[in-house]
Amino acid sequence: MSLINWNDTYSVKVRMLDNQHKRLVEIINTLHDGMKTGKSNEILGKIIFDLIGYTKTHFQSEEDLFEKYNYPNKVLHKKEHDEFVKTVGKFYEDFKSGRTGLSLDVMNFLTNWLIKHIKGSDKAYSNFLNEKGIY
Repeated sequence: MSLINWNDTYSVKVRMLDNQHKRLVEIINTLHDGMKTGKSNEILGKIIFDLIGYTKTHFQSEEDLFEKYNYPNKVLHKKEHDEFVKTVGKFYEDFKSGRTGLSLDVMNFLTNWLIKHIKGSDKAYSNFLNEKGIY
């Protein structure tokens, strides 16, 4: 059973970005499943690499739209993205050094990000982009 099931409360009403957010939900659910079956250490490396790839694609997609349409909160939003990248980089370093308990830290970080950033900061741009004809 999934930890998180996608529903409209996560939607930013921009299909491309919603699809990218759904990928993050998949990553979280994969880690959760690994933790439930005792295999989180086996899959954690792949999870972290998936997060690195996800951030490059997704953050660039959002930031390109912010630049193109001059989103008023683009600087603050990009700072949040930069903090996410920094944290994932730290997770990568911790993983390479063999730090224990890392799966739980990654899980907590990602679920908090989903709630705080996607349901908060990302939702804030929904109307702005929709008004520009972006759906």
